[in-house]
Amino acid sequence: MLMNIHHPSGGIAVRNKTIAILESRLGESIAHLVRKHGGIPFSAPALAEIPDIDPTHIAELLHKWDTAPPDIFIFQTGVGVKALFSATDALNLSDQLLAQLEAAQVVVRGPKPTAALRLRKVRIDGSAKDPYTTAEVLSELDMTPLQGKQVVVQRYGETNQELQKVLEERGAQVIEIATYRWSLPENIAPLIDLMDALERHHIDAVAFTSASQVSNLFSVAQQKGRLQALQDGLSHTLVASIGPVCTAALNKLGVSVDIEPHPPKLGPFINALKGKLSGS
Repeated sequence: MLMNIHHPSGGIAVRNKTIAILESRLGESIAHLVRKHGGIPFSAPALAEIPDIDPTHIAELLHKWDTAPPDIFIFQTGVGVKALFSATDALNLSDQLLAQLEAAQVVVRGPKPTAALRLRKVRIDGSAKDPYTTAEVLSELDMTPLQGKQVVVQRYGETNQELQKVLEERGAQVIEIATYRWSLPENIAPLIDLMDALERHHIDAVAFTSASQVSNLFSVAQQKGRLQALQDGLSHTLVASIGPVCTAALNKLGVSVDIEPHPPKLGPFINALKGKLSGS
């Protein structure tokens, strides 16, 4: 059992403070906001998005659904929606997918899949409420009988085990569509540099924007025999989490979270980080 890590609560000025960023895709956007508020970004990407869509499998599913159509589609990310339609565009099957979506119930996890689906003029029947976690997705389905229903779930990075477990417990047949997966970046040197900087107390805050970043950082630390050093380093800095799923991953590893924005979005995340660092 890992010991719980506690952090200093005193306020410090944001200017010239170093903030570690583990985000990959939006890393530069976050770095820009950090600089705008007078901070110094320390980039240590912990995730790589690897395309993981099988066009042959997608074609087989769509043809199968002509005779056995799904009852519900659940879309969890905008990136995944775009990847799916990119594949069906290439297969000349997007009209077929749109017809199947029209005949089914469509549920989305948050604003990003909503925006991507609306570009395709897809009707949305249920939208998870803030803070857009699995709990809110399931809440949208509370009044929908799932026994014997065929539910298609667009995967994000990795299987959402909690969502799949509850859907199956409610009697649904879950079909997962993989569109991309998360992996460690090929270059893990920045993550090792981050551990070095944490040990030297050169990092004022670490910004986690997904649970998978947490997992990958600790995985690298374990591989390098530096797990305890990472825990000690995090105990001397502020830890910022984008939302409850990420916070749960950190807590599971014994890390206390100092900053969690409401709602869990990038703008409020940076503002909450700034507020905490400024002691306001």
